[in-house]
Amino acid sequence: MTTTLYATSIPVFTQMLGALSQVLAKAEAHATARGIDPNALLQARLYPDMFPLLRQACVASDFARSVSARLAGVEVPAFEDNEQTFADLRARIDRTLSFIGSLMPAQFEGSDTREIVTQAGTPKEKRFSGTSYLLNYGLPHFYFHTSAAYMILRHNGVEVGKKDYIGTY
Repeated sequence: MTTTLYATSIPVFTQMLGALSQVLAKAEAHATARGIDPNALLQARLYPDMFPLLRQACVASDFARSVSARLAGVEVPAFEDNEQTFADLRARIDRTLSFIGSLMPAQFEGSDTREIVTQAGTPKEKRFSGTSYLLNYGLPHFYFHTSAAYMILRHNGVEVGKKDYIGTY
């Protein structure tokens, strides 16, 4: 049996983004129950040079959307980066889930050898095969940002555990 890049990406992104959305809902409930300004959590960081929670969640969504689109050979949908609340973040995740849910396995056929070219953060381009792009670039970055979001909330007292991070599978 061959594992496709669709099977290696879309279910993973769906599971983890669903979990992230639930963790964000718990964080909002935590802030409300304790009289904490939600913005204090949304702007929380693990270290001064890291992105705050708000940006970590947005970037996780960006990776799920852009990696999926490139592997499917379709244009990456543009999202405005104007989220300011937990509800905004969950809506962004919902839009991402809707997009990746619209992609069909057939669109990923041949994506293992498709050339993917990126220019992430610098003018220097990087070239990948589809397999390398997903396994060595896309998934590690996605997991980094979903993990960072979870850790920021856990560090700030939100009662979440491993099951919350993993979500439903």
